[in-house]
Amino acid sequence: MRIQISSGQGPEECELAVGLFYQALRREVEGIQMISSVKGRRGGFSSVVLEAEADLSGLEGSVLWVCKSPLRPEHKRKNWYIDVSILEEVPRTSKEMQVRFETFRSGGKGGQNVNKVETGVRVVHIPTGIAVVSTEARSQHMNKQIALNRLCDILADRDLQCARREKELAWMEHNRLERGNPVRIYEGREFVRRR
Repeated sequence: MRIQISSGQGPEECELAVGLFYQALRREVEGIQMISSVKGRRGGFSSVVLEAEADLSGLEGSVLWVCKSPLRPEHKRKNWYIDVSILEEVPRTSKEMQVRFETFRSGGKGGQNVNKVETGVRVVHIPTGIAVVSTEARSQHMNKQIALNRLCDILADRDLQCARREKELAWMEHNRLERGNPVRIYEGREFVRRR
């Protein structure tokens, strides 16, 4: 499960709260890993993406930190909100090359060999069903290499598009901070959980 902790468009105190909440989660949940982070202006984080085996769906929503500003002591505000969002995982292409090769007779160059030998090759990526054909080379071996290279290019492009989509979704969640009705409340500079 992937979650994002975000300060939204909040001030530096919210960024500090993101870092404190991340530290609190590390103490509370075993095996949590930071996937990516965006540093804040003065310490803390603007956002943090975490991955955990545990079910953290109960954390989705806003988290309130009640504390006089440690960065601006003269500031009157003492309620700082951060957002916790469950990120949709965009399916990536399997790293294993699970492919099926199919051969067939191909027309074109090759002389008398064309109608007798199966030199055309179709490569099918089994998990996605993506198929690529190569008939331009005279040998089956060369057509296999050409088709396999094309398939690798298509799968790499698909993974790149998935990564971009994940970033888009994370950014949309980053800007979605809802203040009020927190799922958890922490107090003081020690970041002690009250609810």
